[in-house]
Amino acid sequence: MVSIQGQIVLITGASSGIGASCAKMFAKEGTALILAARRREKLEALAAELKTAYNSKIYVLEMDVSDRTAVETSWASLPKSWRNVDILINNAGLSRGLDKLQSGEIQNWEEMIDTNLKGLLYVTRSLLPVMVQRNQGHIINIGSIAGHQAYPGGNVYCATKAAVRALSQGLKMDLLGTPIRVTSVDPGTVETDFSKVRFRGDVEKAEKVYQGMNPLTPNDIAEIVVFCATRPLNVNISELLVLATDQSSATMINRQ
Repeated sequence: MVSIQGQIVLITGASSGIGASCAKMFAKEGTALILAARRREKLEALAAELKTAYNSKIYVLEMDVSDRTAVETSWASLPKSWRNVDILINNAGLSRGLDKLQSGEIQNWEEMIDTNLKGLLYVTRSLLPVMVQRNQGHIINIGSIAGHQAYPGGNVYCATKAAVRALSQGLKMDLLGTPIRVTSVDPGTVETDFSKVRFRGDVEKAEKVYQGMNPLTPNDIAEIVVFCATRPLNVNISELLVLATDQSSATMINRQ
């Protein structure tokens, strides 16, 4: 295990779920954190918690990754002392609906494409040149089993996550000859606000996604992300597909 103490970690979608759990576990490792998300109040509350628990150095960045101008402006506004990001965790993402393509809402498609795919590109494009210039860094993309296997109603969401998987592979090729590492961590069913967002706040519908099974937790994934980041520098974990024991594929779940 390699120490990452003192390194700067930028986490998108840091206000809840996997992003917030990653923030806590990286804070425990002694890193400085840039917490990025749309909900500043939640970021401020998380930052206060981490400062109290770990005396963490934290910079809060209110940012919508799907807004290219906002991403570029946010990056430009970062103090110089915060720009040498060592680890980027592209976690921001969402799903909207479970409609068949022929009845899908185009607005839902655009939200998923703009956040899951274009948002990841905007953030990575902003940070990566500095990593290349410094000749060090690690990009960790939070993908999904949906990037490996499509499922009914998941058409566009699955397409965005398949694109994240392909981008991770292509990025590693682009960075060949540099020590910069690229990892894709692809979870199965994780109990977060993901389903509430997918069903636009329908709590009853969202709860049925996890009913009768023992799903993954945000902490489960955060532990794996930290593991990937703390491997010896000659080790690049390119891709990790992580499923709950109760899950065998995108559609096969053991429910009691």
